[in-house]
Amino acid sequence: MATADSQGPVRQARAFQLARRPKLWLFPSILCGLLAVVLSLLYMGGIVNPAGHLHRLPIALVNEDQGPPPPGRAETVGTLLTRAVVAGSPGESVDWKQVDGAGLDEQLASGKVYGALLVPKDFTAAVAALATGRATDRPALTVLTNPGLGSLGSSIAAQIAQNAAHQASLATGKELLAVLPPATAAPDTGATARLLLADPFAVTTRIGHPIGSHSGLGLSAFYYTLLAVLTAFIGGNIIHSGVDGALGYADSEIGPWHTRRPTVPISRTQTLLLKMVMTAGIMLLTTTLVLLCTAGVLGMDAPHPAMLWLFAYCASLAVGLGVQAINAAFGGIGQLVSMFVFIALALPSSGATVPLQAVPGFYRFLGTFEPMRQLSDGIRAILFFDARGDAGLLRGWIMIAVGLVLALAFGFAMTRYYDRKGLHRWTPQPTD
Repeated sequence: MATADSQGPVRQARAFQLARRPKLWLFPSILCGLLAVVLSLLYMGGIVNPAGHLHRLPIALVNEDQGPPPPGRAETVGTLLTRAVVAGSPGESVDWKQVDGAGLDEQLASGKVYGALLVPKDFTAAVAALATGRATDRPALTVLTNPGLGSLGSSIAAQIAQNAAHQASLATGKELLAVLPPATAAPDTGATARLLLADPFAVTTRIGHPIGSHSGLGLSAFYYTLLAVLTAFIGGNIIHSGVDGALGYADSEIGPWHTRRPTVPISRTQTLLLKMVMTAGIMLLTTTLVLLCTAGVLGMDAPHPAMLWLFAYCASLAVGLGVQAINAAFGGIGQLVSMFVFIALALPSSGATVPLQAVPGFYRFLGTFEPMRQLSDGIRAILFFDARGDAGLLRGWIMIAVGLVLALAFGFAMTRYYDRKGLHRWTPQPTD
C-alpha cells in the first residue's frame, strides 16, 4: 500500500480554496442571519415605544381632602378632582389605585405602584381662598415617585401624574372663572387673580419610597439579576464542555494544543448527574464572589446580604441546572436553545428596565414564566422593599422551585430515555 512518503508531501487544504464552496457558507449564514433578525426584533421591539404600549400601569391616587364642600357643592374639590383624573385617563393605559394615606404607604413599600398623585387635607379650603382673591399661593398637589421599581418606570408614572394634575388644574380653573363675578363688581379679583385662577394648582414632585444612593437609580436589582443569570448560564456551559472534554466525549483545544482523552464509558444519566452536582458546587463559589464584588468592593446597597446570597444562589442553581438539562436533551444545539430560554427571551420580558405595563402584549405573556422576570422581582424586593414576600419575593421563590423541578424532571427524563434506547455516547477506542 502506498504511503504518504511515497506519494510525496500531503497537500494541506487552503482557506481560500475552501471558501469557494457554497455549501460551507450556507448553514452558518442562514443561522447567523436568523439570529440577527430575531434578536433585533426581540430586543428593540420591547423598548422602542413604551408610552404607546402602556397597559394598566399602576399609580396610586390619594384624596386626603377633608374640608367642607364649597358653597353649592355636595362634594369636596379633592373628590371632584380624583374622579376627573380617573375619567380622563385614555383607554386602559393607567390603573389608578384609589387608596388612603395608610394604603399609599403600603403600596409604595411593597412595590405595587410606580408612583402616586396626592391631594392634601386642606385642598378645598385652599381653592376657596384662591377664589376669593385672599390666597397668596396656589393649592398644591404632590406627585410621588417609587425609584425602587426602576428609573424609567418611575419617570413614566411621574409624567402621567403630572399631566393628570395639570389637566385637572385647567378644568378647575375654567369652573372657577365661570362663577367668578366680573372684575368691575369684585375689584379684589383683578387681572392677576384671574390669571392665577386659570391654572390654579401647583404640582410638586418628591420621592415616595427612598432607596440608597448606591442603588444605580433603582437598576442595581436588574444588574444583580443579570449577574446571577449570566454566571449560571456561562458557568453551566463551561462545566458542560469541561466534563465532556475530561471524559473523552469532546476535544480539548487551547491555542495550538489539541487533545482527545480516552473515552470513559458512562451513561448519559450519570454524566448529567455529574454535571449537575458540579454546577451546584461551583454556583456556591460564583454567588459568593458576586456578592463580595458588588456589595463588598463596590459598595452596592444590600440591606439583607444573607437573604440576597441565598436567593441568588438558588436562582443561579435553577438556571445552571436548566442549562445542563437542555444541553443533555439537545446536544450540540443545546447552548443555542438555552441562550434563547435564559437570555434572549428573558431580558426583554424581565420588566426590570422597561415596565411590563409599557411593552407589547407578547412580552407581558413571556413575563409570566420567563425566569429573569421572576428573579428580578425577588432581588428587587430584597434590595429595595425590605425583603417583603408581597413585593415579589414570594413569587420568586415559587418560580425558583418550579424551575428546579422542571430542570431535574426534563433532564433526567431525556437522558434515561436515550439510555434505554441504547443511544450511548461511547466511541470505539484504538486497540494499540
